[in-house]
Amino acid sequence: MQDSDILLSELDDCGILRLTLNDARRRNALSDAMLTRLGAAVADAGVNRQVRVVVLAANGPAFCAGHDLKELTAGRAAPDKGRAYYARIMALCSGVMQAIVTCPKPVIAEVTGIATAAGCQLVASCDLAMAAANAQFSTPGVHIGLFCSTPMVALSRNVAPKHTMEMLLTGDMIPASRAAEIGLVNRVVAPEALRAATTDLARKIASKSSLTLATGKRAFYEQREMTLATSYDHASAVMVENMLARDAEEGIGAFIAKRAPQWQDC
Repeated sequence: MQDSDILLSELDDCGILRLTLNDARRRNALSDAMLTRLGAAVADAGVNRQVRVVVLAANGPAFCAGHDLKELTAGRAAPDKGRAYYARIMALCSGVMQAIVTCPKPVIAEVTGIATAAGCQLVASCDLAMAAANAQFSTPGVHIGLFCSTPMVALSRNVAPKHTMEMLLTGDMIPASRAAEIGLVNRVVAPEALRAATTDLARKIASKSSLTLATGKRAFYEQREMTLATSYDHASAVMVENMLARDAEEGIGAFIAKRAPQWQDC
């Protein structure tokens, strides 16, 4: 398989961009090539006015098995035992995860099969996550002497501390139902209904003003790192700017007039 085939891209007429991990032979591992392709695709989606929502899916029995351990092992052959390579690949992976969070378009993970280690991190980094009933999640680094420290960053921002620590310290696989209970995924559906359910959610979101969604997503991630008072000050300033936007004027006017709004995304 060529590197150009490992990530598929499809944009529908509703503005939903479907990015599909397509390296089933390697369980859709976050190889150097996959991270590079995925990072570029997310960056492009962020500036493409035709894209309103991004869905991140996968082909094959695994959503994503995390880093490519064979690549990581090969890196040890360097004179520095792989230090420079490991630093670069971790920075690349962290950059992709942050790009998903900072992308102005909502990103929805559509998970079937397993999502482990950095694959679990990928799910946690998305704004929303839909899971098939057969999906499973884990941060199994402790089994191989490698604590899942970077997956911990995304996981701990979505899941309560004690549940996060249990996943990190035991490395146990948890089913989709448990992932929903602890907040890692939004909803669990039958495998055959997953794509339709994800698409319905994406279309509902895509029908909103892109400006409003981008404003709200950015504010959400900014304010949660602040103190309570600072969060309110920041969110209030965002609301003021949002109120002055054309789409807010249109949306409020349409609500009062009992008509459908006509978004201009400005």
